[in-house]
Amino acid sequence: MNMQVSPKTVAFQGVPGAYSNLACREVFPDAEAVACKTFDAAFDAVKTGAVDVGMIPIENSLGGRVADIHHLLPNSGLYIIGEHFQSVQHMLLAPEGATLESVKRVYSHEQALAQCRDIIRELGIEAVVAADTAGAAQEVAERNNPEEAAVASSLAAEIYGLKPLRSRIEDRIGNTTRFVIMSRQRMDSPPDEPAITSLVFQVRSVPAALYKGLGGFATNGINVVKLESYITDMSFTVAQFYAEIEGHVSDVAVARALDELRYYSTTVRELGVYRAHPFRKIG
Repeated sequence: MNMQVSPKTVAFQGVPGAYSNLACREVFPDAEAVACKTFDAAFDAVKTGAVDVGMIPIENSLGGRVADIHHLLPNSGLYIIGEHFQSVQHMLLAPEGATLESVKRVYSHEQALAQCRDIIRELGIEAVVAADTAGAAQEVAERNNPEEAAVASSLAAEIYGLKPLRSRIEDRIGNTTRFVIMSRQRMDSPPDEPAITSLVFQVRSVPAALYKGLGGFATNGINVVKLESYITDMSFTVAQFYAEIEGHVSDVAVARALDELRYYSTTVRELGVYRAHPFRKIG
């Protein structure tokens, strides 16, 4: 991936061997990947300067958006400077000496288990929910029980010394997680390349404010690729919107659309203008 930065350290949520760790390795192979227990901790590590950037999962093609991320993004004080689409290829991992016949239980994150229902059913083994994929692999390796296996990544197998009993065990090929790269500094991508602009906004409390605010994107030919809302107050009356559009803020059409959105909004804040990943096939 062609990034504008070459960080020395990258924060991710999880333990070594997580898919977020794998994403760090693929995007920044020369950087040190720093494990953080929570997303809050990963954001704080970037904000305080303990690490250079953060690799944060935002959505999965099967599981949908990652919980809490859209609440953390607007208040983090950080900027999105890039995106990465990580292929999720699950493996059935077990200790040396284990076989498909010996395994009785498989451990992993709830979503990973759900994505591998077919093989779990085929093998007739018990699915046990764990906190995350790599953590499950670590625990299976520590217990060294031939009746136990984990659903995790190839990196987890490498780190914890487990052997793959079967590869590509997900029910549907093409499972993909999208990550955003977060930084303390805003770093807009060059204006002459396909770009994504991420923003958060709140519209005025008047009829059709959202409809009219978004109308500027239609009249200016700007494609809105993501629009999500979530409640921000205890009375359930104030919604904040997270949006992503195709285009750079330096484009005249994008600038006009954002001006119209601001007219109907109480707040509009740009979270980042970054190069569109080739996975999108824009332009």
